[in-house]
Amino acid sequence: MLLFAMLTLGLAVFLVGEVVTMPQRRRAIALKRAAAYGAVRHETGQEVERFKERVLVPAVERLAALALRVNPKASADAIGSRLIASGLSSRISTAQFLAVKSGAALGGAITAVALGVAVGPLAGVVLVPVFAGAGFFAPETFLTLKIKARREQIRSELPDALDLLAVSVEAGLGLDGAIAKLTEHMQGALVDEFALTLGEMRIGESRPDALKKMAERVPAPELASFVRSVLQADQLGISLGRILRVQAADSRLRRQAAAEEKAMKAPIKMLFPTALFIFPAMFIVILGPAVLNFTHSVVSGR
Repeated sequence: MLLFAMLTLGLAVFLVGEVVTMPQRRRAIALKRAAAYGAVRHETGQEVERFKERVLVPAVERLAALALRVNPKASADAIGSRLIASGLSSRISTAQFLAVKSGAALGGAITAVALGVAVGPLAGVVLVPVFAGAGFFAPETFLTLKIKARREQIRSELPDALDLLAVSVEAGLGLDGAIAKLTEHMQGALVDEFALTLGEMRIGESRPDALKKMAERVPAPELASFVRSVLQADQLGISLGRILRVQAADSRLRRQAAAEEKAMKAPIKMLFPTALFIFPAMFIVILGPAVLNFTHSVVSGR
């Protein structure tokens, strides 16, 4: 009720202010139209851009600085590397991600304050740090899950990509041409990384440096092994097609071993929800009638 009364009072004050200032605002609008009469607007998107530069960009920078101030151990470079590893760097910048963390923390704190007003001051004091901390670390948790999912996707796509690279190299193409052929016929996270590596090589980056950067962006052992093998083949003059065939077979064995490991862990993971949800229901069904009969007999005996 107190929150509703405050909102009603604020709305009433806003309406009174609008009514009082209506003549002055109309006069200002008329003067502005008269001053701009005859002018031609050449760029329709200029006002939106000015608003973005004047309001949105400074707000994002301030929220990002606040996030770095709250968590001094984090750095913009480390977060940028994590965004690249998750595949979100093309959609959101480092400053925007930090701003999202600060905004989520502030939103959680405001929600806790509102609950405290509705429930009680003590609940608000307890919930403010909980909700603010949850809002601050929720984007980081989402980013971690995104990195893991993308790494698993790259691992699953690597054997097929290596087979296509091996066929292309054996057909007479160089590694650059084989990667270009791969980007034309396949899609996915791994292909995006190869396309980025190919673009770096085309703008003047050396092949070893571009491949090493790809291995750094994707922390997957299979991809790092592939990069090491390609670099060693270049240095020692070994047939690249044969190396790629061996790497494809090795990555398939690793993928099969990982799948078997997950299958062996599944019964252990299923034990906890089974014990938590299924066993209590079974005990209620089995022991419930006996408990009811015993209680009825005790009451009847009295």
